[in-house]
Amino acid sequence: MSECFLVTGSEGCLGSWVVKRLLDDGHRCVALDLDSGSARLRRLVPASRLADVVFVQGDIVADGLLARVIEAHGVTRVIHLAALQIPFVEADPARGAAVNVVGTVRVFEAVRAARGQIRGLVYASSAAIFGPDGAPRPATLYGVFKVCNEETARIFATQNAVSSVGLRPWAVFGPGRDQGLTAAPTLALEAAAHGLPYRIPFGGELDLQYAPDVADAFIAAALAEPRGATVANLRGSVVTVEELIAVVEEVWPSARGLLTFAGDPLPIPAELDGPSADEALGAGARTDLPVAVRETLEHFAARTHPEASRAERAER
Repeated sequence: MSECFLVTGSEGCLGSWVVKRLLDDGHRCVALDLDSGSARLRRLVPASRLADVVFVQGDIVADGLLARVIEAHGVTRVIHLAALQIPFVEADPARGAAVNVVGTVRVFEAVRAARGQIRGLVYASSAAIFGPDGAPRPATLYGVFKVCNEETARIFATQNAVSSVGLRPWAVFGPGRDQGLTAAPTLALEAAAHGLPYRIPFGGELDLQYAPDVADAFIAAALAEPRGATVANLRGSVVTVEELIAVVEEVWPSARGLLTFAGDPLPIPAELDGPSADEALGAGARTDLPVAVRETLEHFAARTHPEASRAERAER
């Protein structure tokens, strides 16, 4: 039986990287998103290769949509990434709950209905489930909704024998990351690549996780097929914002003096207790931070598409 991956939230940064990596590995892929533009994915994948992707435009909350997509395309693995990030949840909590919680329930319902067909399910939880003291007491509604999703996974595993893996990213960075509270490091790299100043609006420690590495972890989890409701933290490079700026200046000397930071640390510890994806799933190797930073800077510096970069537009 050949594999076919359904990626929800495929237009997001992580979704775009997952689709790219699946294509690189020769897998069939169905990309589902409310946005049909695929702008981020088109910056990562040549247009000629996008013909190998089945694009489905639709709202994750819609009743029956996922079941129809799974049946129509012979989906065997589901990577569920569709969600509204912290600023959008704060702006519209009800819509945030619908997408992040009800949408996840829809995914589990569809997988339950196709249980003999679906062999792997992984969904994005978040380090935002943890509060400042490291306890599972979120500081945001977004984190609360992610806790709800982990509990949804537990109930579907115990009551319906639907196994799943939930992965908790921290601060994902790299090409395509332009939204959300922890997008600032990537926006700083984009500005630096174009010789522009940028102030990161927080200080303290971060666990920086390179988007291609995170995508690989989600694909590995979709293929792992553990029993029950497994949840694991993703691990990357724990650094202070000041140390990140030093790395940027080391690998990109023209950025010296361009990047600054101010503000309180984010309300999530960089060092988290609990099992890591490495321990739980044998997730792949991580890219060294200086290498990941340089690759991201080179990506932004090489962009020649007609639209000016986000950082350049902000200066006008």
